[in-house]
Formats: sequence, structure tokens, C-alpha cells
Amino acid sequence: MDKYLIWYEDLRRGDVAVVGGKNASLGEMISTLTAKNIRVPDGFATTAEAYRGFIAANGLKQLITERIDALDAGRTTLHEAGAAIRTAITAGEWPRETAEAICAAYRDLAKRSGQKEPSIAVRSSATAEDLPDASFAGQQETFLNITGEAALLDACRRCYASLYTDRAISYRQILGFGRTDVALSVGIQLMVRSDIGSSGVMFSIDTESGCDRFVLINGAWGLGENVVQGAVNPDEFQVFKPFLDDTGRLPIVSKTLGTKEIKMIYGQAGEAATRNVPTSVAERERFTLSDEEAVELARYAKTIEAHYGVAMDMEWAKDGKTGELFIVQARPETVQSRKSGAVFQSFNVTPSGKLMVQGLSVGNAAAAGRVCLIRSAHEIDRFVDGSVLVTSTTDPDWVPIMKRAAAVVTDHGGRTSHAAIVSRELGLPAVIGTGSATHILHEGQDVTVSCAEGETGAVYDGLGHIEVSDISLDDVPQTRTGVMLNIANPSAAVRWWRLPVDGVGLARMEFLISNEIKVHPLALLNPDQVKDATELRAITELIKGYQDGPTYFTQRLAMGLARIASVWYPKPVIVRLSDFKSNEYADLLGGRHFEPSEENPMIGLRGAARYYSAFYRDAFALECAALKRLRDEMGFTNVIAMVPFCRSPEEADKVLEVMDANGLRRGENGLEVYVMTEIPSNVIRAKEFSERFDGFSIGSNDLTQLTLGVDRDSEALADVFRERDPAVLWMIETAILRAHEAGRKIGLCGQAPSNDPDFARLLVSAGIDTISVTPDSFLNVKRNVAQAEKDDLSEGQA
Repeated sequence: MDKYLIWYEDLRRGDVAVVGGKNASLGEMISTLTAKNIRVPDGFATTAEAYRGFIAANGLKQLITERIDALDAGRTTLHEAGAAIRTAITAGEWPRETAEAICAAYRDLAKRSGQKEPSIAVRSSATAEDLPDASFAGQQETFLNITGEAALLDACRRCYASLYTDRAISYRQILGFGRTDVALSVGIQLMVRSDIGSSGVMFSIDTESGCDRFVLINGAWGLGENVVQGAVNPDEFQVFKPFLDDTGRLPIVSKTLGTKEIKMIYGQAGEAATRNVPTSVAERERFTLSDEEAVELARYAKTIEAHYGVAMDMEWAKDGKTGELFIVQARPETVQSRKSGAVFQSFNVTPSGKLMVQGLSVGNAAAAGRVCLIRSAHEIDRFVDGSVLVTSTTDPDWVPIMKRAAAVVTDHGGRTSHAAIVSRELGLPAVIGTGSATHILHEGQDVTVSCAEGETGAVYDGLGHIEVSDISLDDVPQTRTGVMLNIANPSAAVRWWRLPVDGVGLARMEFLISNEIKVHPLALLNPDQVKDATELRAITELIKGYQDGPTYFTQRLAMGLARIASVWYPKPVIVRLSDFKSNEYADLLGGRHFEPSEENPMIGLRGAARYYSAFYRDAFALECAALKRLRDEMGFTNVIAMVPFCRSPEEADKVLEVMDANGLRRGENGLEVYVMTEIPSNVIRAKEFSERFDGFSIGSNDLTQLTLGVDRDSEALADVFRERDPAVLWMIETAILRAHEAGRKIGLCGQAPSNDPDFARLLVSAGIDTISVTPDSFLNVKRNVAQAEKDDLSEGQA
């Protein structure tokens, strides 16, 4: 039987030439990883020799050669050539020995599984597939829920024919494979009952940045084909790999509920083998995996990646009867793992028009062009080269036009969908799962597609300005002064993971509340007090998938902060507690029902004064709960809490007392608490503040504003607002001196060093411990700091 088929347990990953990449990998896992508690469904694979024997027995080699020659010479179209070859293959007769071998193995599989006539997945596995430099994602066909010997032989024949779909012929031509170089093996694998469970795709690497610290999991109800093809907006989990070996931690750093409008299930007698049906409301509002299951899958990914020694792209399925999790495919990841870490590009986009739609960001790039709106694969021929492809979803048939597009925008899909995978492989920016692009954008419209703003991609009206710069990480100098980052957006943090930073000097909690949570915390605690029905509906929609409003706030905030803390763990990440002004809090959903109206919010009820106030104390308790979850349960003890706008040491005592009451005791589990130095009183009473806090961070923007009495947002006074004013410099130098006298660390997290390289030199001369800057200015500031330290050393020696 070995001439025609081989059981998975007898295969290894080196058998690609015999059974193709997909089947070789399945065999590798069954034969080596099941001992490590990774479940892979049983099955067998037909050989490349069986395929070649089928082609020879039916005299098809000459026909294939003639049709491809005619295509290369321009005497026929791609569609005509592919259709003729496929028709001939599906009409072919099986050689008797091959058919008998396949049917006998199917009967053996039935005995091994204890089923009379098992339902199987019939998967194509090309001998040039799932290679480290070519994914061949979805180029050949898979047929699910096949039962019976006759149906199996027919499905195998259709797999052979799929080697010559238009998309597969085109893809091989792009990669330079010869017309008959590739043979096809067929994998016959027991179905996992994910039709009544869930399934999806998983990567052992962050698919957009290439950061190897995360596992990305997408999932939907039913069979996994909808996730692969991008027909649904799936659930998404991000899991932090370094914590997976510690069972006492909760390493999920991001969890997003997908809409999952449909699910693929088994067809009934007389129907197609599979069919799509709408999901129930309950299914749409529930995650397809529990946290424990997501972590178990992530452990599978980590184990598989370690075994193969490369980043991996996997498909998983959860059996709805047993609750067991299975890996049904695994292949090398072919995009991020091949990129050089020495140089990466930074895109800065200035839109020319309003925001039209948003979705998941794929590609970390940007492009502008004219919309070509195509609703169906039947319209592919009218695609205009260089256009922005806008469609509902893509499948492998779309590859020939995707490679001619400037960018891709879809209504449906997740980060692991076909559109996302192929866009990455082709180097295209893509905004996936917008929900409404085909309804809002119109044919011929000029748009700018930006995937340079983090995990959320945006499509703007009009042709915006796109500035591209290369950032080289070669020869980054070492410095005594730490250079850290200011990070506002957790979705953008992982984009900068390669930068050799000393940590995060400022992570703004209020940005997460505004962009990740979007609801005023008091509205989540007291929804009955929100009288606006529209706002209440919006709040109810946001908290779907969570136990209640407070749980939503605590878990979302903890995970948002974890996405920042994890990128540079174990380096310090300083999280500033919420520092909204009352007018900014009022803009949150439900906020106007709770916030006071203040004449001057800039120096009103903000920062420390809020935390111990009777008005906001319960809401601040949610912030503390999120930080406690982040540090004590999730394990990110590198997080330092920082209190903003603390007017006096007496106020500091009140804040620390409230934090203590909510489980955040300074010194416990290594917790450090810093204070912002942004009010002149912070400098004047620095000794007293140092008795209460572990460190200081100078906020040069507010310190300048309050030292000079200048509204920093006033255009009329812009020329008066100067961090270099002698009074401001005295404040900064004095703060540094007094912090060091007290044995405390001190840094600066204002905008000045990013905008003014010479300002960084002044800080170095003053003895600052750390400077925190925007990511795009990190390398310039790092070089300026290195030069300043060199100059100081030279002056000292002189």
C-alpha cells in the first residue's frame, strides 16, 4: 500500500515530496507530538505517485502540457485552460489498484475510529505547499463531511482537479514553479465534530508585526472554513507566550468578540455535504472558546513552534460532543518570519477627508487609490490595476487580482482569513472586517487606506499624504541614560517591539478608557442612571460577552494595559492613572449624566483629586481592580503605577490610602508608585513627595503651562509656551537634583525631547535617569543622548 498511500503515523515532515506539505506536517505531529498531549485527528494520505499514476492512466499529461503551453503563448485564457484540464481530470477513471487501496484504508479508518462509515475531511496537499517561503494558502480544495467509499473517490478526484484552478495555476506562475512540477497528495482525515462546536485559525506569532511573544487565535462557530475564507468576523484572542508555562497566570492580553453571523454545519441527506446557517443571538454574544481553552490552544501553538523551530500557522477544531481541542493543520508562517529585523518602515498618514470605515489592520502600511468595488468573483475581470479592491470577502479565486491591487478592504473576515493572509504575503495594506465597506464606499471614489495606526485600520475619503521612512536598527548606541517610549495606543505598541528601548515611560490609561472601553465607569456601575436610550443601547452592545459592566471595564482595561506591558516585559512600564479632565470624561458614553460642569477643567477635578473624592471613588476602585488583575493575576509585575496631578503630599496620602484599600499597597508584590512632576508644588515640596513615592516623572507640558501661566492649547500664546524658559529649566533641574538627593529615580515624559533634540542634551547634562519619547523619534533621541553623554565625559576629563 505504501506505493499509493501512507498512514499519518508513518509520515514525517521530510516527506513533502511524497505526500505534500500539509500531509507531511500532519504526520509529523501525529508521530511526534501526540505524546505531548496535542490531539490530531487520525487519517492517511495518498502519495504523489498515486496522483502521477492517475494522470498517466488517463493520458492527461499531454493535455495539461498543451493547455498550459497555449496559455503561455496567449492562444487561450487562464479560465479556458483551467476549465479544460479540470474537466478532463474529474472525468478520469481510477486505476484499480489505487482505488482499492484508498477504499481499503477507509474501511481500516472506520475500524480504528469505531464508526461504521466515518465522516472525513478530504484535503489537498501539493508537493510544493506549506514551504517556508510559499504558503499556497487555500490554492487547492478541501471537501468536508464526506462519507462512503464512492463519495471519497469522487472527492479525491476533485482534489486532483483543484491543482488546476485558475488561482492555483496563476499562483504557481507567480512563484516560478513549472507547469507539471507539482504533484498532489490527498489527506483523508477523521472529521472533528466542530459543526456543533467551534473552530478557527491560530498563529504562533503576531501576524502584523512579527513579534514572537504572542499567539493569535481566531475562532467561529461550526466548521473552520468560514474563518479561513473570511466569511465571518471571528472572535480573537492574543496570548502572551512567556507566561504559558506558569499555570498560575492568566496570559490572555486581548480578547475581542466577533459577530460570527453564520456557521458551517453538516448538510442533511440529499443536500450538499456542508451548508451555512445563521447563528443564534446567544452564539453571537458568546465567545467560541473559554479563557482556559484559548490558553490550552496557545500551549499547543508554543509546543508545535518549538518542535518545528519556526513560526507556525495552524488550524484548530473543538469537538462539540467531547469538548476536546484538535489541531487539524499546521504549516510554517511565510511572511513575518522572513522579514529582516534590522530595518522596518514607518508610515505617517495625513488624511485629506473624513473617516469612512474602520476594521482590522493588516500590513502596517498605507496606500491611496481609486475604489474598484467588486461584489462577486464573477466580476473579477473588470478590476482595474492599481485600484483599491473593495469587496465583501475574498477566497483563493481572487489572488490574480489581489496581486494587482494597491490595497484591499473587506466587509468580513479576521486577521487569519484568506484576505489577510494573502494581503500580507503580497505586501498589501488591508482593512479587514469593516462590516459595511461595500455599502459606504462607492465605485471610483478616491480613498486612503491606512494600516499604520495600530490594530485598527482606517479608510479615509480622498487621497491623503503618505510619508514613508525607513528605520534602521543597525548600530544603535548604548547609553547610560535610559530612553523609553510614550505609548498611548496599546494596539500600536507591538508595532515597535523591535526597538531596543529601556521600557515604557508613559502609558496613558485615559487613552485606553476612551478608545478601548468607551464608557464612563460610573455609567457601568450605575446603568439605571443613564437616561438616554441610545447611549444605554450602545453600552449594552459593548459589554456583550462580559458578565456585567464593571467586569467589562476591569478586564478590558487590564488586557489593554497588558498588551503594552507584555511587549517589553520584564522592562518597566509606567502606567499613569486616568487623567481625564471633567469635560473629557463627559464625552464618554453616559458621561454627561455624571460629570460636573467646570469653568476651568484644566486645573479642576482631575488626577489625584478624583481618586479619593466621594463622587469618583467607586469608579477609581475599578481602575485599581484592573491594575491588581494586571499585576497579581496576569503576572505583569513590571507595571509601575503613577499618580498624576497630585497637588500636595497630603493629597498623596489620601490617594495611597484609597489604593491600599483596593488591594494596591506600595511595596507589596514589588509594586512601585510614582508621581507626576507637573505642578510647581511637586518641585517645591519634592522631599515630602519622595517620602511617599518611589520615583518621579516630569510632565514638561503641564509643568511649563503652570510655571509660566500659559494655556498650552492657546494659539495666541504659542510663542510664549517654551520649555526652554529659564523658569521651566530651573524647575526641571531642581526636580532632578532633589529626587536624587532623596535616592529616587526621575525621568521626563513630555513632548519636548521628541521635538527638540537639544532639549534631550540639557536633560542628560542635568543628570536625568530616563527620557521617554514618541516611538518615531526614539532613534534620533537615542543618538542625541549618546552624543550628549560623550560630550559630558569629554568635558569632565578636560
